[in-house]
Amino acid sequence: MKPTAATPSTEKVRLDKWLWAARFFKTRGLSSEAIDKGHVQCNGAPAKPSREVRLGDVIEFRAGWDVRTVRVLGISGVRGSAPQAALLYEETPESLARRQAAAEQRRLAPEPALAQTQGRPTKRDRRQLHDWGSRWSASVDD
Repeated sequence: MKPTAATPSTEKVRLDKWLWAARFFKTRGLSSEAIDKGHVQCNGAPAKPSREVRLGDVIEFRAGWDVRTVRVLGISGVRGSAPQAALLYEETPESLARRQAAAEQRRLAPEPALAQTQGRPTKRDRRQLHDWGSRWSASVDD
């Protein structure tokens, strides 16, 4: 019987492949790139893409805005459906609270574009500047 994403197995799976199979990254290349950049730690130590994932490992990684900490509950190298992938890990309560606090902070933060008081002139502004310049020329010929 071939193990599926929902059933834990004793097969050896690389960390980059497991992160992809657990649906934390869209492609295996992106998960490998995140590991190479040092955004992934396994059991508190920097990880390599080829590191084998074991049951009970604690993996901390940054994906997008969020830093997540998960405990490995199942091992699979096959990318399945989202409900199957959710059975491969359990997110720690501290990680959930940290992500919710960060999301709330982003929601309450002011829009950066509103902080700019002046930007490029609009078409209307440019026309007014052009008209103003032609009416008030300081040439000696006038």
